[in-house]
Amino acid sequence: MDRKSFPYTIIYKYYPEENQLRQILLAHSEQVARKALMIADAHPEMQLDRQFLEESALLHDIGIFLCDAPSIQCFGTQPYICHGYLGADLLRKEGYNRHALVCERHTGTGISLKQIEERDLPIPHRDMQPVSMEEQVVCFADKFFSKTSLDAEKTVEQARKSLLKFGEDGVVKFDQWCKMFL
Repeated sequence: MDRKSFPYTIIYKYYPEENQLRQILLAHSEQVARKALMIADAHPEMQLDRQFLEESALLHDIGIFLCDAPSIQCFGTQPYICHGYLGADLLRKEGYNRHALVCERHTGTGISLKQIEERDLPIPHRDMQPVSMEEQVVCFADKFFSKTSLDAEKTVEQARKSLLKFGEDGVVKFDQWCKMFL
């Protein structure tokens, strides 16, 4: 991964200090990018856009600094569930609308408008589920890595278990992705 490419330029713009938060973001995002690219390489029949996969995986969590998550050195004011749409807003301002959709749609296995309304989530009331295959791959790859345990990749069972907090629908979608991508 070329640390002079545009995703890194964007990351360094919003994370200008060499600190623990930037290290966490980079390590996690690079793990997700590697997994997404491995999926693309294993499934040439899907004709996934490898460059976009790598770029969007590197940028999917760009909004975490705006959120309050002290365990990963984030000291912003917003609830962590907001990091996806906040990151999407940043990327839209930078002119990267397609990448913004990945940010907005990667939380859990995506969040439906119905879930947002039923759970009264503090995020915009619109559907935030991954649509394109690239969006789905990045969302799926993200489920295998935690920003609090950067040294390990989760097993399928560990990833499934971590999704239970989002409800059974997320586990069903994850299981479908396992059949498609693994």
